[in-house]
Amino acid sequence: VLAALPKSAQIVALDERGSAWTSIEVSRRMDGWAQAGDPVALLIGGPDGHAPAVLQRASQRWSLSPLTLPHALVRVVVAEQLYRGWTLLQGHPYHRA
Repeated sequence: VLAALPKSAQIVALDERGSAWTSIEVSRRMDGWAQAGDPVALLIGGPDGHAPAVLQRASQRWSLSPLTLPHALVRVVVAEQLYRGWTLLQGHPYHRA
């Protein structure tokens, strides 16, 4: 996986031992990623999680849940949170603000 990424990529490992982020925090991180200008790679681990080298290289670890989730569901949840983060950055109202 690491060989396929640009050397300058910021790696975010989706990991059950990572930090839980609120939707507002996702938008703030997205803003930071945009300001940095480097590519961002959101990596979903396999059945046994990520290889140690991936976790070592990751600048951030994001936990969607302590539950084990199927890859298809993780992709949907991440896509929705990225969309929600983008809408917050565009100034759309947030229902919990």
